[in-house]
Amino acid sequence: MIYLDNAATTPLTPSVIDAMTEIMKNDFGNPSSIHGIGRRANQRLRSARQTIASALKTDPRRIIFTSGATESNNTAIKGYALANQAKGKHIITTSIEHHSVLLTMEYLEKRFGFEVTYLKPENNQITAKQVTDALRDDTTLVSTMFANNETGDILPVKEIGELLQNHQAAFHVDAVQAIGKTDVFPEDIKADFLSASAHKFHGPKGVGILYSTPQHFDNLLHGGEQEDKRRASTENMIGIVGMAQALSDAVANKDKNFKHVEELNQAFLNGISGLDYYINGSENKMPHVLNIGFPNQNNGMLLTRLDLEGIAVSTGSACTAGTVDPSHVLASLYGDDSHRLTESIRVSFSELNTIEEVQELAQKLKEIVGN
Repeated sequence: MIYLDNAATTPLTPSVIDAMTEIMKNDFGNPSSIHGIGRRANQRLRSARQTIASALKTDPRRIIFTSGATESNNTAIKGYALANQAKGKHIITTSIEHHSVLLTMEYLEKRFGFEVTYLKPENNQITAKQVTDALRDDTTLVSTMFANNETGDILPVKEIGELLQNHQAAFHVDAVQAIGKTDVFPEDIKADFLSASAHKFHGPKGVGILYSTPQHFDNLLHGGEQEDKRRASTENMIGIVGMAQALSDAVANKDKNFKHVEELNQAFLNGISGLDYYINGSENKMPHVLNIGFPNQNNGMLLTRLDLEGIAVSTGSACTAGTVDPSHVLASLYGDDSHRLTESIRVSFSELNTIEEVQELAQKLKEIVGN
């Protein structure tokens, strides 16, 4: 199987498996216990938190361990909005966000009467000016992704963070598709909250982080006093150690990996030279995600034929897999009636892929689409 659906999830690397196996064998303790076994587990927890904080160039006290980016997004958005609604009930986000953001916004609108402004791409991109124009005195939160999970488009998070410095609104960044692949430093982009999920950078599923400045937000989970009383529940030590190892590896090899992915992307495009195709989104994008369409080719049938050839790609967000709903991202970019919604597939690369694999995909597409 040739796996080219890395925006959905990534395989574990040997070093991550080794780190998780080691802690499963030797450090089963609860890090909240005060005996020796618990203290040793707590030391491992502190070490993992420091590793992740160092990768993000921040203080380890700003790292909260969660079950993944969905929980992190929900905590930042729901927790902050509800805790600070006396300051206002207006939120700004974009129409191309992940569903864990969009459905959280919908929940706040329906249950608590919040007003949410959804910025739509203009000329295939979201701009800082759109945020400026949408800001109001009662805006309490702005939430945008760093890079889009379906197109790879990069959003102007640094500019947005700068413009919010003189406004009361907190800034939340969903960095799932960027962290471990490019520079992601929450303090540099002036984010108040930042979400990430380990399984997008070769870590395990079911674990992630929420970076948080000393902002007041309502906890979603109630119970113990773990994570400095900000997230109850015994920490997932196996996942956390694996995540720390994965992020450490990714950051150490970031530049080399990024260059390799750029080469994979270009090799694939070179390989389909001569085919009729179009690329969705803006020109400012991560090379890890390529959303590409072939005129008059149904993407569902194309996906199935590639799968039968042993090649895994997707039609967009994994969270909508199994449904017939078209991509909300492409609909926001091109309209609900655009042929692109039924013609486009997403090819997503990682540093573990090879030039030979993308050339094989290109060859199979020539055989399928060229007929």
